[in-house]
Amino acid sequence: MKQTKFSFTRRTLLAGAAAGASVLAMPNVLRAQDRTIKVGVYGGYFKDSFDKHVFPEFTNATGIAVESVAEPTGEAWLVQLEQAARAGAAPADLSMMSQVAMLKGQSTDLWAPIDLAKIAKADDLLPQFVNKYPDGRVAGVGAVAWYITLVTNTDVFPEAPTSWAALWDPANKERLGLLALVSNSFLLEVTAKTHFGGTGILDTEEGILKVMDKLAEVKPNVQLWYRDEAQFEQALKSGEIPMGQYYHDVTGLAAADGFPVRSTFPKEGGISDSGCWALSRASDKADEAHIFIDFMTQPEIQSLMSRKVGTAPTMKRSVLELSDEEFAAVSSDIDPIIPRYDLYTTKADWLNQKWTELIVN
Repeated sequence: MKQTKFSFTRRTLLAGAAAGASVLAMPNVLRAQDRTIKVGVYGGYFKDSFDKHVFPEFTNATGIAVESVAEPTGEAWLVQLEQAARAGAAPADLSMMSQVAMLKGQSTDLWAPIDLAKIAKADDLLPQFVNKYPDGRVAGVGAVAWYITLVTNTDVFPEAPTSWAALWDPANKERLGLLALVSNSFLLEVTAKTHFGGTGILDTEEGILKVMDKLAEVKPNVQLWYRDEAQFEQALKSGEIPMGQYYHDVTGLAAADGFPVRSTFPKEGGISDSGCWALSRASDKADEAHIFIDFMTQPEIQSLMSRKVGTAPTMKRSVLELSDEEFAAVSSDIDPIIPRYDLYTTKADWLNQKWTELIVN
């Protein structure tokens, strides 16, 4: 049974991979109440976990019933929300949206502003999880987060690596599995943090090309550029591809199942990716939405999600109710590498072209 859970992680779904859930699924009304809110979440294991462990807690605490709607993956839901908003409709009041989708929605003013004064624990949110319009309005509030880390097979690597620099080590020729897309691997940010002191060098095309030239040096070490997580997962567990980048939570599940794998937060930090709660401008449930976000940003609920859904908290470590072991299972105190989501909206075509020419050719 654990193998099934291993294959259906919420991060796979949030990142836009195959969901395994019907887009046409009818909303699930948890409890009939006078007040309701429609909440879009990604389908499959992730939605099931929220329906079972999280949404009932909200309904019990507030009396507001949740209609959970299975979102399609990728940017299809963003398109649906924009088309519906133009018609004055909202297929969901609140939706969990990727950071790139948040930025694209900002460009059409799709998101109704969130009033942080109505969010009791707003000051305890980590800054990177408060998504803002250029004029300072709050477009979304961090819902869940997860980490991409440096993973190794412990049979092949008895000692854990300490730095992302291990990807460039000539001793690791043809030993690496890396994510294949510029927009979900965040290897530009890893390279910039490891070799150029931070992601500021990515502010210009000249700087990006310097980073790509450095990243191109890892190519002799790469055995697999992967889009299919399962392919790398199996090769990592067997030792066929004993090092690479992968998801901290999933690697932990595999280790708990007895496989010889480990996840390491390098000294430069793991890659922190996340999804936001965003309110459609067409929704007439702004009051309920603020109550919902306020509830979801309570430390005890953030801790519950880490335990039951496997997500990393979006709040300061000091306010959480997680033991050191529970926190380490989903997160790290090391400052993370924050993706430059702006690049994947403003320079998407150029980045994809250069990535194909210089990195994955």
